[in-house]
Amino acid sequence: MVLERIEILGLSKSKNEDYLADLCCLALNQIPPRYIRFEVDMSFYLHQSERQQMEMNALNAVSQAISFLDQTELERN
Repeated sequence: MVLERIEILGLSKSKNEDYLADLCCLALNQIPPRYIRFEVDMSFYLHQSERQQMEMNALNAVSQAISFLDQTELERN
């Protein structure tokens, strides 16, 4: 879900690999871990409300990570 959000925002086209790696790490550190190997597992074993919560968590985590990275970049310059 984190990678999906990054793609939706088009960051893979505008940011370098280091930024994207840091973004993923920062975002994933904010989200409770869940082991879901296949998309079908999400469809059959998660309630819709639980999936929506996971999507919201990913959206918020990516947003916060972007803010942190952008602020850090501003402070360096």
